[in-house]
Amino acid sequence: MAGFFQKLKGGLQKTRDQMVRGLDNVFHGYSDIDEDFYEELEENLIMGDIGVNATSRIMDRLREQVSQEHLRDANACRELLVQDIREQMETSQDAYEFENHKTVIFVIGVNGVGKTTSVGKLAALFKRHGKNVLVAAADTYRAAATAQLEEWTKRAGVQIVTGKEGADPSSVVYDALNAAKSRDMDLLIVDTAGRLHNKKNLMEELKKMNRILDRELPDWG
Repeated sequence: MAGFFQKLKGGLQKTRDQMVRGLDNVFHGYSDIDEDFYEELEENLIMGDIGVNATSRIMDRLREQVSQEHLRDANACRELLVQDIREQMETSQDAYEFENHKTVIFVIGVNGVGKTTSVGKLAALFKRHGKNVLVAAADTYRAAATAQLEEWTKRAGVQIVTGKEGADPSSVVYDALNAAKSRDMDLLIVDTAGRLHNKKNLMEELKKMNRILDRELPDWG
């Protein structure tokens, strides 16, 4: 387990370093605060896996502070951004504790960041720690994703729910949620297709999946 989290820490460090470099480039590339500046900041935060909702809150707060303090120089709001990120990233100690209740994990992110591999490793990790794990292959747009996930779950000795290539990902999630309930699973991990926040149809797809979760398994975390 320690080895897994050490690798995870290394991966997060790489993502953080890339985001910091991207933000530095934005601050060095702009002298004035304008819409282009805000858009580039937002894009870098999302690409750094801050999350769409958290990024929106950070940017809203930053715009508010810039307006209140009448800032014009881009570099002048660097510390404000850092503080806003810190506040958004603060997490209560028990936020990720799910020892005693059923849990669903949606793995989301942009293309090419290793979501499918991470799903497989998480499934193996929790199986080794005595959890009944089910995996949902909801990236139906990429045939290789399902095949890759089937191999990972086979190695880990966990069950998987798949759909046909090109099927509605929400239908896979629906089937997986009901399978998790009927089979008395402890944990459902959902692999999803890569997406950017500006792809409206893909973001609506995530909302649909979440609505299905709330409807089918309202007591799961």
